[in-house]
Amino acid sequence: MRKAKRIIGNIGFGFGVLMLVSPAILVFLWMLSLSLKNELDNTDYPPVFIPNPPVWDNFAAVFERNDFLKYAINSVIVSFSATGLAILLGVPAGYGIAKMRATKAAVVILIARITPGLSYLIPLFLLFQWVGLTGTVVPIIITHLVITVPIVVWIMMGFFEGLPAELEEAALVDGATIWQAFRHVAMPLAKPGITVATILAFIFSWNNFIFAMVLAGRESRTLPVAVNNMLTFEQISWGPLSAAALLVTAPVLVLTLLAQKQIVAGLTAGGVKGG
Repeated sequence: MRKAKRIIGNIGFGFGVLMLVSPAILVFLWMLSLSLKNELDNTDYPPVFIPNPPVWDNFAAVFERNDFLKYAINSVIVSFSATGLAILLGVPAGYGIAKMRATKAAVVILIARITPGLSYLIPLFLLFQWVGLTGTVVPIIITHLVITVPIVVWIMMGFFEGLPAELEEAALVDGATIWQAFRHVAMPLAKPGITVATILAFIFSWNNFIFAMVLAGRESRTLPVAVNNMLTFEQISWGPLSAAALLVTAPVLVLTLLAQKQIVAGLTAGGVKGG
């Protein structure tokens, strides 16, 4: 009886996961199908799901209509810089908030995390316009900190709250400063959390569109803007648009697949310690 319940539970769990994941998988497969068909097939009715034969002209069109390599370099610079600065600022901040039990600061971080990016866009745009930084990657990096820093701080707070306080107290008794206790005791124990925070911050920074669309110049646009450049006033070119979206999504998708074990292990470790 117990074995039957376990089997039924596993089937129910698998069905629930399938229901949650299938819409995203179907959208991705449909986008892949559109990218491998010409415009005639893309507008055909009934829709043709499997290209016969597949064409690669849409991917070539992406590079013809955009300076895709330059946009890719800009995205790498922005995402790595924003993620690195977020880790540099967010990890110590998360440690301080966790150890000081600063509830009000935690609420501020939560508000910053759930506030839409558009709320910051207009004042930041006016500020960067005033100092003459619009059209470069610098304002994009700074505005991405609005996204990445709250993510890092919020994740690290949970990890540092779950660390045994006795280890740091022992280090302080032995003569270590609070900074040395943080660096040599807390940080090594929180490596899973730092890994998760780094990956999630990078993904959110890489996928951000609105800041680059408004603040970037012609030479400092990022890859998500390249997708928008596939839109024309005459018509929507579904093939090149889907091909551009796939090229932009590919690095994040590969990173997620390669780091899925670290993400699951990190989140699980944080959840168990926090409990």
